[in-house]
Amino acid sequence: MPKMKSKRALMKRIKVTGSGNLKIKHAYTGHLAPHKTHKQKRQLRKAGLIDKTDYKRIRFIISK
Repeated sequence: MPKMKSKRALMKRIKVTGSGNLKIKHAYTGHLAPHKTHKQKRQLRKAGLIDKTDYKRIRFIISK
């Protein structure tokens, strides 16, 4: 049986940090921005880390 392939769509959306964490871009930035506060928009610009509850599942998907 051939090896399973990694999910390429997910691979394009995450980066693995040096310590092994998974870095992502925040959602909710695309449109409907005028009703968001300046603080919300500023904090959404920063990269975020995958929550530890999802870490194991996502590592399995990208490490095939």
